[in-house]
Amino acid sequence: MKHIRLEDLPSVAQQIIEFAGDANVWLFEGNLGAGKTTLIKELCSQLGFSEAVQSPTFSIVNVYPIDNGAELYHFDCYRLKNEEEAYDFGIEEYLYSGNVCLIEWPEVIANLLPVPHLLISLEIEEDQSRTIGLEIIKE
Repeated sequence: MKHIRLEDLPSVAQQIIEFAGDANVWLFEGNLGAGKTTLIKELCSQLGFSEAVQSPTFSIVNVYPIDNGAELYHFDCYRLKNEEEAYDFGIEEYLYSGNVCLIEWPEVIANLLPVPHLLISLEIEEDQSRTIGLEIIKE
């Protein structure tokens, strides 16, 4: 995708949802301020959660009930020191639940991720727009 602006977010979110296909674990990579949480807010809205979305920096995971009776799981793994901490809060139950998992700062849990999963990369451009890359990881 090319230079994305805030007003493009609803359309971009819909394209990401369609691109994801059967991958229900979505990883978000980008520097601080790249717009990971902003994009996740729009994705949650498009997926049927209409309440406020906050980054789970301190709780590590937020659970959002959606219109169809399922749940969305929003992770912020920034504070995790290792995989063991992820196991301690039961991450595998979330990752293999069949529900959509939106994961910010996924590097520390890379070895725990199911395949396929979707990698969403955000980059800030000089004009402050964003470039978003999408890739399905199959192995």
